Amino acid sequence: MERIASAVRAGALRAVDVVAEALERIERADPVLCAFTEVWGEEALRRARAVDARLAAGARLPLAGVPIAVKGRHGLRAAGPLLAAGGVAVGATSVPGPGTPWQTWGLGAHGRTVNPWRADRTPGGSSAGAAVAVAAGLVPLATGGDGAGSVRIPAAWCGVVGLKATGGRLPSSDRTGLAAPGVLARTAADAALWWRTVARPPAPSGTPASFPLPALWSPDLGFAAPDPEPVALARAAVGRLVDAGVVRLVRPPEPVRLLDPAPAWLALRTPGADLADAHRVRAENDRRLTRLFGGADLLLTPTAPTAPHGHEGPGDVYSTALTWAFNVSGHPALSLPAGFGTDGCPAGLQWVAPHGREALLLAAAREAERRGAAPRHRVS
Repeated sequence: MERIASAVRAGALRAVDVVAEALERIERADPVLCAFTEVWGEEALRRARAVDARLAAGARLPLAGVPIAVKGRHGLRAAGPLLAAGGVAVGATSVPGPGTPWQTWGLGAHGRTVNPWRADRTPGGSSAGAAVAVAAGLVPLATGGDGAGSVRIPAAWCGVVGLKATGGRLPSSDRTGLAAPGVLARTAADAALWWRTVARPPAPSGTPASFPLPALWSPDLGFAAPDPEPVALARAAVGRLVDAGVVRLVRPPEPVRLLDPAPAWLALRTPGADLADAHRVRAENDRRLTRLFGGADLLLTPTAPTAPHGHEGPGDVYSTALTWAFNVSGHPALSLPAGFGTDGCPAGLQWVAPHGREALLLAAAREAERRGAAPRHRVS
C-alpha cells in the first residue's frame, strides 16, 4: 500500500489509473466472490482525479491514490480520515443479510460472499466482503467493525491481517460499547498506516519495543473448546515467533482462565436485560487480564475455534468463542495469518495487548513479517 502511495506522490503513477485498475479487478472477480454490495465507479474515478489535483497543488497525502473498500453501505461515514489522506473509496463491502445467524456470512450484490480459498466455505463475518476484497487483491485495504470478532474472524479465515482497536479509542455508533472500528489489510505495515491515519497517535517516545516480547499462550482462555487443528496451527505459529526472536513465552502468575463472556456479551446486547451478572463477569475478567498483563506484553490464542464452515451454517460452536472476551474487556486485538488447515483454508493467531497498545501490536506483527515468522498469503 505504501508503494502505491509513494509512486503516486512521486508522479510515477496517477491516482486515477491506480483506481481504474482496481475497478477493473473488481469487475472481473466480484461476480464470483460477491465481496461488494455497491461499487462506486464514476465517483471513485472523480475522487481519484481530485487526489491527482491535490498532489499537483502541493498537498501531502500519506494514502495518495490508495483504493480502499468500506464496510457496508454506511461505511463511508467513518472513512473521512482516509479520504482526507488521499485514499479513494471504491465501494461498500458485503455484510450478513437480514436474519443471518452467527454473523459469519456475507451477502453481496451478486449473491452470497465466498471464501477466496474455497468457494464452498464462508469467509467469516460480519466484515465478510472486506476480508475477501483484501485477500483476493481487489483492494489493499478495507475498513471493518468488530463487535464480537467481526474483523478478526474473517481476517483469520481469509488469511489477512485484521486489527480491532481498543474499545472507545475511535468513534463508534454502537450504543453498547462492544463494537470497535478496525481494518483488514495484506500486511501489518499497511494496518499500521491505517492506524496512524485514523488515530493520529502521538509520535513514539521513550524506548522502542525490545524483542523478544514477553508473551503468554493460551489455547482456550480457560473456557472455550476449540478444535485441535486451529489450536495446532496457532501453536506452531507461536513456535515460529519464538524461534525468530519476536516473542518469548513466560509463565503466567496464574493460569490463563477467563470467565466465559458469552452471557455477559449477550446481555449487554439485549435491551432491558439485567446487567448485574454481565458487570460481574466484566469486572472479574478485567482483574484477571490486568494481572496477566502485569508480566507479559502479549496474550496469544487461536483466532477462531474452528475452520471456516460451509454456507449451510456454522454448526454448534460459536466462531466468536476466542474473540468476544476482548470486546467485553475492550482490549485491542489483532489476527495474523498462522498457516493453512487440511481443508486448504487459512487459520489465524490472535494477539491481544493491554489497553491503548495498538502500536505495540502492530510493531510486533511487523517484526514477525520482517523476520519471516508470519506467512503472507496470496490467493492464486
